[in-house]
Amino acid sequence: MKVTAHKTHKIQVGDDLYKILDDYLPKIEEKSIVAITSKIIAISQGDVIKDDGTINKDDIVKQEADYYIEYPVDTPYGKTFLTRKNNLLVFAAGVDKSNSGDYYVLWPKNLQETTNKIWKYLREKHTLQHLGIIVTDSRLIPTRTGVVGFGLSWCGFSALNDYRGKPDIYGRPITMTQVNLLESFATTAVYVMGETNEQTPLAVIQNAPFVTFQNHTPTEEELSEMSWPIEKDMYGKLLTSVKWEKGGKGK
Repeated sequence: MKVTAHKTHKIQVGDDLYKILDDYLPKIEEKSIVAITSKIIAISQGDVIKDDGTINKDDIVKQEADYYIEYPVDTPYGKTFLTRKNNLLVFAAGVDKSNSGDYYVLWPKNLQETTNKIWKYLREKHTLQHLGIIVTDSRLIPTRTGVVGFGLSWCGFSALNDYRGKPDIYGRPITMTQVNLLESFATTAVYVMGETNEQTPLAVIQNAPFVTFQNHTPTEEELSEMSWPIEKDMYGKLLTSVKWEKGGKGK
């Protein structure tokens, strides 16, 4: 598998996302997966809040979160809120100020719709039958040091490989394993794109094994398969043992 990051100019609020893709992506080959950081989508769409000196980030986080724990967590990286957003467990509801000048950057609005549009656009532009798109961000894993990439949305391939019922090397059927391709590709892409001043918010993954490409955008069933209700999650008892406050995006 080959993963290549691509450098861009400093993305500014109001930049045309599709022009960015035109200007900086190379000719895309069949069965490639294009990774895009959520930050440049959010900045280009204007999903940002100007830091004019009167803004309190904690207030933004509470507004953007579905649920949050009232008191900030004191981590090795400083104090921040543990939040749930889009059924994902993340810090600060994805609100971030790195590599964004004077703006707090939010997660992009209508992200799956945007991802689907990017997939259709690049497929047509590069005359492709098989193309994957992933949108990435970074997060922490409980009890581990350092961030890793993860996927916020995808299009063009099956995001889960289900091995349940298939034999292991001794012929015994696998009972639990499903491989999350979205997270696997996102981790690899974010690693090569970097986290500081690399200025490489795009990456192209080639020759990835075990991928089933699709000719349709993700269905509602496929989208719902990617996450568990908190009560059924492996960490459900832990997550439901604390008091969560409803944030501004909570339903």
